[in-house]
Amino acid sequence: MSHDPSIATRHTLLRRIKDWTDEKSWDEFFNIYSKLIFEFARKAGLNEAEARDVVQETITTVAKQINQFQADGARGSFKSWLLQLARWRVADQMRKRLDNLRVVEANADSGSQTSVLNRVPDPASLNLDALWNENWQRNIAEIALSRLKNQVDPAQYQMFHLHVIKEWRGRQVAEKLGVKTPQVYFASYKISRLLKNEIKRLSKRFEKP
Repeated sequence: MSHDPSIATRHTLLRRIKDWTDEKSWDEFFNIYSKLIFEFARKAGLNEAEARDVVQETITTVAKQINQFQADGARGSFKSWLLQLARWRVADQMRKRLDNLRVVEANADSGSQTSVLNRVPDPASLNLDALWNENWQRNIAEIALSRLKNQVDPAQYQMFHLHVIKEWRGRQVAEKLGVKTPQVYFASYKISRLLKNEIKRLSKRFEKP
């Protein structure tokens, strides 16, 4: 069985990144989780620069604390631990933004404009758990889809992609690819089932304490 870096078992990958000099494993870890953390930070209300800082600071914290996490099962799943690290970094960025805006407002004409502070989301009011879960599931689905693409018949995957992902009508896909409409429906049903099973399998694998 060939090695697939996108789904390296969490236990194996986390054990390997204990070694800070293992650049390959850290690149693998970054590729799996950086997009998840970035999108989470953006949806929490941060701009691109702030979100990039969250990614960098979260990954740095993982590097510093990964040994403690592996040694302390009381922390729960890796998913929950990573969420906690990311939400702290998001809150840090929100506090920095508020501090900067207070300085700006203190030097500006009071009453000349509506307070910009009122337009900054309060971290306490954000449902960060829901945002994280949404992005976590999307990340798992993308990994599952990427794996599946390399495992199934290319012609069937193309039918599935156009019909299910692109949401083309079955007849439209059939005409485009020169196949019969029932073939499109069969391929879509078959690969959708495989995708669902792969997402379920990966979810258990990543979230296992």
